[in-house]
Amino acid sequence: MNWEGPERAVDNPVLRGFNPDPSLLEVDGVYYIATSTFEWFPGVQIFRSDNLIDWELLTRPLDERRLLDLTGVPDSCGVWAPCLSHSQGTFYLAYTIVRRFDGHFKDSHNFITTAKDLCGPWSDPVFVNASGFDPSIFHDRSGQMWWLNMVWDHRPDRTPFKGIALQRLNNELQLEGDTKIIATGSDVGLIEGPHLYQLGSFYYLVVAEGGTGYGHCISIARSKVIEGPYEFDPSGPVITAKDDPSWPLQRSGHGALVHVGGDNYAMSFLCSRRINDGQHSPMGRESGLAHVVMTADGWIRQFDGAVLPPLSFPADLAHKKPAPRRKFIDRFETSTLLPDYQWLRGDDLDQWCSLTARPGHLRLTGRESPGSLFEQSLLATRMTDGCCSIETCIEFKPTHFQAMAGLMIYYNSCKFHYLFISHEPGLGKVLNIMSCLADPSLCNHYPLSEEKILLGDGATFLHFDITATKARASYKETDDEDWQRIPVDLDMTYLTDQAGMVSGEQFTGTFVGMAAHDVSGHGEIADFRYFAYEEAP
Repeated sequence: MNWEGPERAVDNPVLRGFNPDPSLLEVDGVYYIATSTFEWFPGVQIFRSDNLIDWELLTRPLDERRLLDLTGVPDSCGVWAPCLSHSQGTFYLAYTIVRRFDGHFKDSHNFITTAKDLCGPWSDPVFVNASGFDPSIFHDRSGQMWWLNMVWDHRPDRTPFKGIALQRLNNELQLEGDTKIIATGSDVGLIEGPHLYQLGSFYYLVVAEGGTGYGHCISIARSKVIEGPYEFDPSGPVITAKDDPSWPLQRSGHGALVHVGGDNYAMSFLCSRRINDGQHSPMGRESGLAHVVMTADGWIRQFDGAVLPPLSFPADLAHKKPAPRRKFIDRFETSTLLPDYQWLRGDDLDQWCSLTARPGHLRLTGRESPGSLFEQSLLATRMTDGCCSIETCIEFKPTHFQAMAGLMIYYNSCKFHYLFISHEPGLGKVLNIMSCLADPSLCNHYPLSEEKILLGDGATFLHFDITATKARASYKETDDEDWQRIPVDLDMTYLTDQAGMVSGEQFTGTFVGMAAHDVSGHGEIADFRYFAYEEAP
């Protein structure tokens, strides 16, 4: 096949934990993947690799309010499906800010920002349109830029996935000329996630179909003319697990291509690991790679003719690099945060998070409630495996019942478990658990009921053991004593894409981290000595 390829394979997903909608790019022999971040800040994760096997987080470019304002956006809104492209020494990042989740409308605003270097600086964003989401830029061989996005149809008795729109984009990043719907989908339907490529004498349109649930897939259409008509591959999707619910990787779709030599290409795709019963995905949607080829009849298909998402990349290599067991302990010894962390919706980190107020500690200032879409003090990292543990030591002296701080397992504002310290009149400092179990009314559950745990005035050590189905909390008050397990099993299946009023319609993944809340508005502070994350062997 005229491709030497890497010397070893890697298990899929290559980007573990919440990393959906991968946009794959190659520039001067270096590979990049950009992924969605939704309501998490800073926006868009960009990873780099020299060999398609070893990936590292390079940057999160949307790190200022001028580039990304997520204030008040609902859960699973925010940054959807970025597209990273490059032409004549400039990187282009197209992205959507979705401001509405429920109902017939999406209110999706599409922007472009550019940079000479992926680490910035990035230009002020240019607004392009709001007719749908999943924007993409295609740079043709003449240098002309083309804009694509799926068009959202809010009208009743119609599919909301109207089709893929194509329009010229000028050098000022403004649309010009007529908009044309170039594809409405194959028999699968629900077309979205377009990427366009000019390979040989054909234009190839790579799209996602089937919805982002268990019917998801990647389909490919081609045309001799950029504006179509486009013919879909008669053999059907190139990657999907929709017909095999037992396959370890499910919900696969949203593909992008890079050429790797000869007739060979690497294709990125989103997927979720089948954990336990296969119906719950605590890590959310992740990113994998597949080896695809140009066939003799001019279609792009997996190298071995398979359709199921490959379990490794390249799938034909026996020698595999095992997925690393992620483990770190952060003792807050520097003045900058580790790149592992993200937070919710804003660039106001310095207002509630400090590594310098008390050296050797992370200080969080309590703000709004765990259900807030505006001002949350939650610093968290992705859960990258179905079994892991987290731990911290916290110094916190709450003076009233509206102040809380501790460890949080967080999917979104209505899906979380919170092991927190607070104050109860007549009792003093107490340890409690609060859970929100996929309840859109944000009604919280307190599984300890009236059995709150009394604490002394000193530091408290907090710990969670987490599996895909349950979480167990422990605590202790001195470093040398044994952990005291709290006799409650917390249901982790609620902290998944699938849990809630409508199955499969939330799009992020579970994070774990440190939180502080003070709904009185007084801003009580909590100091954390360390934070530890470790995946189970």
